[in-house]
Amino acid sequence: MNDEIMTTAEAAEADVLPRCHEVHTGKDRTSPAEGAPASVKAKPFEKKSAAEWAYERLILYIKNFEKTLDNEHEIAMGFVGGDAGVLKIEGMGYFDPDIVTFYGSDASGSKTQLVQHVSQLSVILRALPKPVDQAEPERIGFHLAAQLEKK
Repeated sequence: MNDEIMTTAEAAEADVLPRCHEVHTGKDRTSPAEGAPASVKAKPFEKKSAAEWAYERLILYIKNFEKTLDNEHEIAMGFVGGDAGVLKIEGMGYFDPDIVTFYGSDASGSKTQLVQHVSQLSVILRALPKPVDQAEPERIGFHLAAQLEKK
């Protein structure tokens, strides 16, 4: 428990900051809440739709996961509880009040989109080899986070 005394402004700010607690064995892991854009902190989560709040936190998880990847791998998402396979994440969005959607391609390169209700949201982030003919890996998490920062 934190016993420090806060001003009213500090208490109000702390109340809207994302709270996240994680423990890892690896040294290359950090909390997805570290370095969260100001736009995530600016609007209290009580004033966000479930879709917006899930979308923003997923961006933080994706960006954090990508920080652990080497230049030979890109992020993909596995589908929990189904045989739908893996989706290379190329975009993400939300539709208030409760839908999150992922855009990308599957293992065969076919265009793929997942539309999911936030109550069903459960994803596995995976590292997949980047295409051989592609010089640099794509980092969707950094693009998504940059968009949050502009918000």
